[in-house]
Amino acid sequence: MRRVDEAVREVLSASTVDLKDPRIGFVTVTDVKTSPDLRHARVYVSVLGTPEQHEASLKGLQSAHGYLQARLARELRMKHTPALTFILDDTAERASRVERLVSETPRPSDA
Repeated sequence: MRRVDEAVREVLSASTVDLKDPRIGFVTVTDVKTSPDLRHARVYVSVLGTPEQHEASLKGLQSAHGYLQARLARELRMKHTPALTFILDDTAERASRVERLVSETPRPSDA
């Protein structure tokens, strides 16, 4: 399954560059989780920008679902091409917030 997930991630990463939808900003496909029957795939994406730009990019990706699924079918030649669901991956933002909080926490003095 990991090889399938990685192959799907690679094809989708390359395909998002070709999308002409102005709603789609700078999108990075961070992970893909495919169901065992290969009928569904959760595609985790990271988007630079404001929360409004995140939502617009997700809507743009969802509207390009057919194109992306067809590209997957053409490049991977799978028995079933998974239906794609795009999910915002906010891991980088959460890590940045935790790092900022840790750096702002006062440290006990050595005295």
